[in-house]
Amino acid sequence: MKIFISADIEGTAGINHWEETIHGNADWTEYRALMTAELLAACEGARAAGATEVVVKDAHDSGRNLLVDRLPDYVRIVRNWSGHPDGMMFGLDASFAAAIYTGYHAKAGTEDNPLAHTMNLKISRMLLNGEVASELTVNALCAALYDVPSVFLSGDAGICADARSMIPGIGTVETLFGAGPASNSIAPARSCRLIREGVEAVLAARAGGMPATDGPWELVLEFVNPVNAYQSGWYPGARAHGPRAVAFASDDFFEILRALRFMKS
Repeated sequence: MKIFISADIEGTAGINHWEETIHGNADWTEYRALMTAELLAACEGARAAGATEVVVKDAHDSGRNLLVDRLPDYVRIVRNWSGHPDGMMFGLDASFAAAIYTGYHAKAGTEDNPLAHTMNLKISRMLLNGEVASELTVNALCAALYDVPSVFLSGDAGICADARSMIPGIGTVETLFGAGPASNSIAPARSCRLIREGVEAVLAARAGGMPATDGPWELVLEFVNPVNAYQSGWYPGARAHGPRAVAFASDDFFEILRALRFMKS
């Protein structure tokens, strides 16, 4: 059984400030270790449920955060960014039994995490078919294109609630919740224990599921700065959608992924 894990950092237990997320910062050293510990807990849970191989995408910012020397020998890791439209799910294919998400965070425009965002800080909101979407929305749909169910997510309370709404049966561990610039978090040791136990349980129960990928689809990116909307509007098929927004439509969700790959930057 092969398992895919997409690992982010802003939903890691204990995290609170952007300085703790940036490659090379003094604070990042501590929080990359906590990110790695939660990822390892998910790997251990998958192994206990019978996984023979786990592929991990280091899916935060530089793609070079996880402490590679701590990975067990049944793990492969995808680092940095290939440029492929699968983005945070790059390395996934139809041979995997399940997708798991660790360290995930609330979507842009919400108050569930001081670090809430979607893709980058240029985007004020991302919508799919009129609904405000998160990185999980995009990534679970990406997994579904390969017929891979999403079974487990750890992260802040907001993204956990979104996950349960989108994918009935998915297992979740709520690591923290936000209050303005403050956060209220469980201890990292508890988070790791709950993640390990939760992953093993959902894989044993064959829980989780796949959102429908049938079109038509409309992607709308609302930017903080209208300059970014102007630039993104040059993607083939994109159109203006207000003073700070650009839209793209397709019946094929992979084309939405391809457009997002270029339009978000």
